[in-house]
Amino acid sequence: MKSEIRLLGIDDAPFSFDQQKSFIIGVVIRATGYLEGVLKRDIDVDGKDANNSFIDMINSSRHKNQIKAALVDGVTFAGFNIINIEKIYQKTNLPIITVTREKPNLDLIKTALQTHFSDWNNRYNVIADQILHRVETKHNDIFVNCAGVSIEEAKEIITLSTIRGVIPEPIRIAHVIASGLRRGESHGKA
Repeated sequence: MKSEIRLLGIDDAPFSFDQQKSFIIGVVIRATGYLEGVLKRDIDVDGKDANNSFIDMINSSRHKNQIKAALVDGVTFAGFNIINIEKIYQKTNLPIITVTREKPNLDLIKTALQTHFSDWNNRYNVIADQILHRVETKHNDIFVNCAGVSIEEAKEIITLSTIRGVIPEPIRIAHVIASGLRRGESHGKA
């Protein structure tokens, strides 16, 4: 795989539950770290519009035909606004790779969803139905799910795009920008 492939990294901004809206940031970046573009879409806190926002972000981008894959920070955004990576892949034809530092605690997630959402079962199933693969890194293991690309190709993309630490650079940069826009200065880990 070429070291200069273009990737889209997506992460959400920090938010509080008293907000109705938050946003996601996408960055188009070469695997080696060269930033080529920044994208932004609004999403509802605990809403159901993340899939459509992701699809619009990808399909509307002038960079779409050059992007090899999208790397995203998990499947939950702005609380429990949950994405379905298979659906996004089908609507965009862009491979989607989720990366998380820790395996989700499904019991805690189920309890939180049951407490706050009448459609908790639908949201829970999207999370629980993920096939998470443990991927070893130089530091800590991460958990990966993918659509439109094999786990072997996903691992290669992750290795190619991880410059320092365990999180691929496209996700890290999307996180830094989203955090900086929300707080006035970036803060925290992707």
